[in-house]
Amino acid sequence: MEDNKIWNKLYNEACKVQNKRVISPFIEGGGVSAAILTKNGNIYTGICLDTACTLGICAERNAIFNMLTNGESQIDKIVCVMSDGNVGSPCGACRELIMQLDKDSSKIEILIDKNSYEVVTMEELMPNWWGTSRFDK
Repeated sequence: MEDNKIWNKLYNEACKVQNKRVISPFIEGGGVSAAILTKNGNIYTGICLDTACTLGICAERNAIFNMLTNGESQIDKIVCVMSDGNVGSPCGACRELIMQLDKDSSKIEILIDKNSYEVVTMEELMPNWWGTSRFDK
């Protein structure tokens, strides 16, 4: 039950920033949003930016960069909100960055169904991740 409250809070925080919009003739933003909960209990959000030059950024990475800018690097939970209001899982590029953040990243939880509160871990999304042994050095 307590987890459901935090998932709802993360979902609502991501929805607050989503606001799909045209920023310029070259950039659209906010089609997808994300919220992350850090191990320290802080929440950081981000939106996707789609650009004409393909140098955009996913909402999850945007939220992660916000977190890193604020001096944190350990994530506990992630919520990704799609443009239709449903939740989804991070793309491959986001998954790779998430795994590289910390030796315990495989334990990060991602909400994949808002109605049933179904959760997966990064370990389930990235089994046998190539970089695990590098954390042992």
